[in-house]
Amino acid sequence: MKELTISAEIPNLDTVIEFVNEELEAHDCGPKVQMQIEVAVEEIFVNIAHYAYQPQIGTATVRVEVQPEPQAAVITFIDSGVPYDPLAKPDPDVTLSAEEREVGGLGIYMVKKSMDDVSYEYKDGKNIFTIKKKF
Repeated sequence: MKELTISAEIPNLDTVIEFVNEELEAHDCGPKVQMQIEVAVEEIFVNIAHYAYQPQIGTATVRVEVQPEPQAAVITFIDSGVPYDPLAKPDPDVTLSAEEREVGGLGIYMVKKSMDDVSYEYKDGKNIFTIKKKF
């Protein structure tokens, strides 16, 4: 398992993605799965940067673990920001046009649809959001 703790700010997104991609490439993750994971990592980290600590800036820890059988990436995001479960909100109605839909929630919906497992817990004053993708 590899771990990175970084200031939860948008300019650090590239560092987070590079950190995750290095671990995925070290385990021969295919480009399609790697891109799906990258999109999910971006969505989750940007949400932490925008909302977890506002108006202050806090840190986010990103853990990457690759499980052997079946081979899967498990990526965990941990922050000490405002408690928030993005999975508690109902999925957006994607049958509606963009104008008819409520604002927000589409990014997490995409994460839920593209990953094999997504979970959230609030424990010891920390938001813990985990995604898992087989490859």
